[in-house]
Amino acid sequence: MVAAGAFASGHLGELTRTVPFGMVDEVLTQTGRVQARVRDLPSRVVVYLLLAGCLFPGQGRRQVWQRLTAGLDGLPVADPTGGALAQARSRVGAEPLRRLFDLLRGPAAGIGATGAWWRGLLVCAIDGTTMVVPDSPANLTGYAKHRCNNGGSGYPALRLLVLVSCGTRTVLDAVFGPTADGETTYAPRLLRGLREGMIVLLDRDFAAQSLVTAVAATGAHVLVRARNGRRLPVLRRNGDGSYLSRLGAVPVRVIDCEITITTATGRRTGLYRLVTTLTDHRTHPAAEPITLYHQRWEIKTAHLEIKSTILGGRVLRARTPAGLDQEIYALLVTYQALRLALAMADATGTRPGVDPDRASFTTALNTARDLVIQAAGVIADTVIDLVGTIGRRVLADLMPDRRIPHPTRVVKRAISKYNAKGTIDRTSYKATISIEILTTPGP
Repeated sequence: MVAAGAFASGHLGELTRTVPFGMVDEVLTQTGRVQARVRDLPSRVVVYLLLAGCLFPGQGRRQVWQRLTAGLDGLPVADPTGGALAQARSRVGAEPLRRLFDLLRGPAAGIGATGAWWRGLLVCAIDGTTMVVPDSPANLTGYAKHRCNNGGSGYPALRLLVLVSCGTRTVLDAVFGPTADGETTYAPRLLRGLREGMIVLLDRDFAAQSLVTAVAATGAHVLVRARNGRRLPVLRRNGDGSYLSRLGAVPVRVIDCEITITTATGRRTGLYRLVTTLTDHRTHPAAEPITLYHQRWEIKTAHLEIKSTILGGRVLRARTPAGLDQEIYALLVTYQALRLALAMADATGTRPGVDPDRASFTTALNTARDLVIQAAGVIADTVIDLVGTIGRRVLADLMPDRRIPHPTRVVKRAISKYNAKGTIDRTSYKATISIEILTTPGP
């Protein structure tokens, strides 16, 4: 149940149904990267090789090829050298992967998951992270090493910014580039993914007047945390404790609150100043945006799934900037395929009331790897299986309800043979959250 002839090695197991042959062929045609003659490594096969490489980040390209062909017993398959695989990747380039990502990016079709919508608005978030790249002369021409307390990092880094649907953690758009540019420089390039009927959650680094104005111009609403000392004029006090103000030319509502989390280990209190373009306190009482803002943590989980669950904390492979473009788009396509697969989005929908947060991304990833090695589920049977093997394994191994995230920041990767700084308490605690809305003196 795979493609014929030299194309048999081009598959992604059951995830091929999310990234089908026709879609890959279309982007190759659009970018002019279809092979002139069909030989051992057709361009379609190379695209699937790049995607499979993201599922097996600890393996060399030859080893990834062996996993793609492991389930093809009895079929004549090529045995390309490492040099031939490198030439084939260079021939295909990054543009087909970028086009593939453009086709796949967006919320899951028919999304109705718990937490995906809030009062008729699709809940989204924008945030950035950094990823380390190989320390090669070519990469150093475009990507710099970070300065740190010990004189400098061992690897250069790139900055990745994503727009994520909080309910399912599907990627709506992404941009990346050198860390010399900050998150607020890259953020405007994500505005194409915003529209009316969405609300975007942002942290304090994105509370710039120009950015909030640009987001509001797309028709999307904003809920952003501002720094506590930021001065915002009180134009009118509302009955729920919030007040109307302006951020440049944009009318906003400001909500000051104190949030206390109490567990068996003690209490932790923080002051929050939230700014939103939802200015009607009667339809959106102050307590509701405060509770909603907690969903911003979902984008941190998406970063974790890409960098830690898929990549396992490894440095990226590519040793040239062009290769990095290709690899990042392949990684985004692979992540999105896992998220869009019926296993992650639609499979949880087969059980009403089950939050997608309980679907184990690790279970889906490991099952997808198994199916690649087995070359299983590549072409759907005549009877459509809406859940699939990945979905059944996810549903059989649902995680417990999400615990409260704790924003402890420690060094994740040791820079010496000694212990990394800090400790992480991974115990799950029952917690009580109390919210007190603070009032600011009127004008």
